[in-house]
Amino acid sequence: MCISKSVGRNGVNNKDDVKTVQIILNLNIDKLIPLRPLVEDGLIGSHTINAIEEFQRRVVRMAKPDGRIEPDGTTLRHLRKGMPSHFSEAKLRGIVIRATSVNIARYYNALNLKMIESQITTPLRRAHFLAQIAHESGDLRYSEEVASGEAYEGRLDLGNTQPGDGKRFKGRGLIQLTGRFNYKKYGDARGIDYTTDDNAKLLAADPYTAVDVSCWFWVKNNLNSLADRDDIMAVTKAVNGGYIGLEDRKAKLARAKFFLSEVAP
Repeated sequence: MCISKSVGRNGVNNKDDVKTVQIILNLNIDKLIPLRPLVEDGLIGSHTINAIEEFQRRVVRMAKPDGRIEPDGTTLRHLRKGMPSHFSEAKLRGIVIRATSVNIARYYNALNLKMIESQITTPLRRAHFLAQIAHESGDLRYSEEVASGEAYEGRLDLGNTQPGDGKRFKGRGLIQLTGRFNYKKYGDARGIDYTTDDNAKLLAADPYTAVDVSCWFWVKNNLNSLADRDDIMAVTKAVNGGYIGLEDRKAKLARAKFFLSEVAP
């Protein structure tokens, strides 16, 4: 589910949960005219509680709105049903709830375009892809490995045959690509030489390339078919090589499924 505890009047009001509700209410703002969109700051206040009560009164048809939303409650189900079906920047904010507004704006257009190009177009495929992206990038914070890459120096299995290849071809992209061999394979697929220093850095520095290389990895490893089976274990194994961070990936998948509303959570 997209919230863990109650939100609103006399609710627990965890910051991530409050921000999530504010985003969902804004996605239903057409039903709350003349109320203005809420500030999505994660802070409960009179405006957010009033919007909850108005939604309960107008849409849920509660005779006595209580101004509170429960994780498995009727109000949240109605809010979900009322969201527009198309993918949007607002939905990305809801899915990657801890991403900064700067990084949401940085990656949204690239994600929207490249997912279409890579046939990541069904709600289930998008839910799995965005959940893995969110985990691997630390909620869109990182498009480049924090470590120097020196640990990869001389790794023949990665094709690092020349001095400096470890640092030169460190992990980059929202799903990180590592090693000269993989950089070359990606470049061959795109008709661009990513083995030069400046071009190699584009995998992290350019948002479209950071997303594109992640989509390329996704398609190359046939992950759309695993997503179609809703097999998070297989998807995670393909992305991670193991199951590190599995619980976080599952939580992010549940959140993505909620916002991509054709998929049952």
